[in-house]
Amino acid sequence: MLWQQLANGIAVGSVYALISLGLTMVYGILRILHVAHAGIYTLGAYVGLLAFRFLGDFWLSLLAGMVGAAVAGYLVERLLYMPLLHLPRIAPLIVSIGLFTAMEEGFRIVAGPHTLTYNADMGLGSISLGAFRLTETQVLILLVTFGILFFLWAFLTRTRMGLAMRACAMDAETASSFGANVSAMIAMNFLLGSAMAGAAGVLIGVYDNQVWPTMGSIPAYKALAIVVLGGLGNIPGTVLASFIVGLAETFFIGILAIPFPRDAVAFIAMILVLMFKPYGLLGKA
Repeated sequence: MLWQQLANGIAVGSVYALISLGLTMVYGILRILHVAHAGIYTLGAYVGLLAFRFLGDFWLSLLAGMVGAAVAGYLVERLLYMPLLHLPRIAPLIVSIGLFTAMEEGFRIVAGPHTLTYNADMGLGSISLGAFRLTETQVLILLVTFGILFFLWAFLTRTRMGLAMRACAMDAETASSFGANVSAMIAMNFLLGSAMAGAAGVLIGVYDNQVWPTMGSIPAYKALAIVVLGGLGNIPGTVLASFIVGLAETFFIGILAIPFPRDAVAFIAMILVLMFKPYGLLGKA
């Protein structure tokens, strides 16, 4: 049971990483808490499900979910956030919360209030190594997550655009004076972060075999707790915090049977870490 819970925790932590990375990337470059990111995550799940029903191929539906979420994230940044950047940061936050609420109601009206099944055949098998067993959906989650994480690492550290994005996150004004197109970097940030959220939405839809209008409600605040836990704007810290929360939820609830809600684990971990390390696991003052 211990090994099986380890597999479950790694799979859950992988999805948390995909959801939270977009949030921490947006905060890193704009210093905005992008609450509507959870709505884009849900949109990616619905687009992926729609594409699967039309095309019948899971991998094409995953790509469609990522593209749909990326386009939605870009439009949110261009149409909502950019006109508000000269205002105090509370203004974009309020707009983001309102947009997330509107998106949830929009999903309920367009797709209906009931859950929709996402029973896709990925063409992958399960993996068993003694007592350690990964189901087909867990294998899928790990393949997609680590593939995306590797791409993100290579993009941010091995390309000029990635280096420009990191420079803008550190000091946008100085980066602009050295020739970086800050507006383009912000747009690319939203495209990448939203695409990862869309992938997470599709993966959760397949993992739970269901998509529903309010599936972004819990990730909306859990991702925020993970971002704070890892260190606001710190990408490696966010990945580390995601796996810690996923494993903690699995072990505390699945093995130790501690009698409190599963979704409270992220906030308990955040409180404990911030008591002793106020800037998060890998954050800096």
